[in-house]
Amino acid sequence: MTYLQLAGIFLAAATTGGVALSLLARPRGPRVAAVAITIAALFLLTALFDTIMIATGLFHYSPGHLLGVHIGLAPIEDFAYPLAGALLLPALWVALRARRRARDVRSDSAADAVNEEQA
Repeated sequence: MTYLQLAGIFLAAATTGGVALSLLARPRGPRVAAVAITIAALFLLTALFDTIMIATGLFHYSPGHLLGVHIGLAPIEDFAYPLAGALLLPALWVALRARRRARDVRSDSAADAVNEEQA
C-alpha cells in the first residue's frame, strides 16, 4: 500500500464523518471560513515542521511509495492528515455541543414540569 492510498482512506473516512456530523448538528455547522483558516495554518505548520524533521533525519519515507510531489521536504501525502483533522474535529465539536445543548433543554423542561407540579 502506498502512502497516498493510506492517506486517501484516512481522508475519506474523516470527510464522511465530518459531513455526517455537520448534518446532524444542523443548523449550526462549523463555519467554513474558520475551517479554511485552520487548514491553511495546519498546512503551513506541516510544511515547516515536516521539512525540519526530515532534514534532521528524524524520519524518512520510502521513495517508491511516494507520489513524488513535495512541499519543502514534506511529501504531499503528509498534508492529508491535517486536512482530515481540520474537517472532522470542528464538525465533531459542533455535534457534541448541539447534543449537550439538547440535553440541557430537556433537563430544563423536566425541571420546569416538576416546579409546576409542586406549585
